[in-house]
Amino acid sequence: MRDQAIDELRRDTVEESEGLVAIYRAGGLPALARTIDEGRANGDRSRIVAVIAADGRRVAGIGPAIVGSGAPAPTIFRIGRMGDSSPWLEREAGYAVREVGPYRLVSGRLLDDWEQEQQGIERALAAAMLLSLALGIGGGLIVTRYVGRRLDRVADVIEGVASGDLSRRVVNPAAGHPGGGDAFDRLASRLNAMLDKTERLMTELRIVTDGLAHDLRSPLARLRAKAEVAVLQADPAQREAAMGGLLIETDLVMRMLSTMIEITRAESVPRDRLAPIDPAALMEEIAELYGPVIEDSGMRFEIAIDAYPPHVVLHRELMTQAIANLIDNALRHAAQGGEIRLGLVIGPDEARFQVADRGPGIAEADRAQALRRFGRLDVARSVPGAGLGMALVEAVARLHGGRLELGDHAPGLIVAIVIPLTA
Repeated sequence: MRDQAIDELRRDTVEESEGLVAIYRAGGLPALARTIDEGRANGDRSRIVAVIAADGRRVAGIGPAIVGSGAPAPTIFRIGRMGDSSPWLEREAGYAVREVGPYRLVSGRLLDDWEQEQQGIERALAAAMLLSLALGIGGGLIVTRYVGRRLDRVADVIEGVASGDLSRRVVNPAAGHPGGGDAFDRLASRLNAMLDKTERLMTELRIVTDGLAHDLRSPLARLRAKAEVAVLQADPAQREAAMGGLLIETDLVMRMLSTMIEITRAESVPRDRLAPIDPAALMEEIAELYGPVIEDSGMRFEIAIDAYPPHVVLHRELMTQAIANLIDNALRHAAQGGEIRLGLVIGPDEARFQVADRGPGIAEADRAQALRRFGRLDVARSVPGAGLGMALVEAVARLHGGRLELGDHAPGLIVAIVIPLTA
């Protein structure tokens, strides 16, 4: 460390002496004396910059008064005593001596004061390093404890979920404050949202499994009975009629399974498959496709679309299928109403894709049952179906970050797929 400091002192001293010699050559002794005086550092007792006459007397500069037998001999740099009188005799210096006219220019530092300053700097650096190390260790322990505690909470929830308890959630102080909290709070929010969806899906899976087993039991039993009847029929006409009933029951089972597949597909479509679409153009295409079908059934068909709606981020095929399901429901359950209305209403932050009819409608107390998978109301059990149409529409609404609403059309039912405009 000392050798490195001496090398730095050598380099600085040589550069300083060369610069001062250049000033002397340009402006003489007055310019050199003025430059030395302007560069005087307050409180720096170790610095030596002096112009010394041949008899050893200091002519200008800073440093100890020179009283001795003569000026020191020229040297590029050396460490030693510059004279044989006090204070040069007692104290070593690192210095350079250059000839400037009839004088000698001495520049350098007294080593004892300079070394004390260096030692003070080293001690300050060592103290700063120890303080930084202590703060680093203390901060690291605090951060480690904090991170460990937050990760333990997440790990406990994951272990609980792995053991079958899907109700476990990570306690999140930043819940309800969008953008608030640290990375662990955001992780807790994402994990809780994932667990909410997983719990909902598992609940729906149990409902679907139970409902599918229950609802398939009857058509499969009828299939078997009608197959036995068809096999035992000797009369070709009766056998053909039995086979026709067998095909109807088979179609019902196939329709149930196909709808379940469509619901699963709607719930698993990635968000990057959605794209900005003109909702008015989509509704007009659906109206052109289903308008003649509605009118052929003897019902009046109307369409009402808000003018100049903004584009909405949608999955075109699934949204078309969902609205088609709503129209099909209206055709099957509200034919006596005589009217179906297709509408698009744009609000400040959402778009409402609506299908309204003038049928019997659904009582408010029964609407939750109507939206449940395999949920069929008593008035609808006389109409062929599996109770999955509304579930498919609701799955499509959830895919778009929206919801499915059932309302009173007074009389009749109005069903709306509500999609956020910022989805």
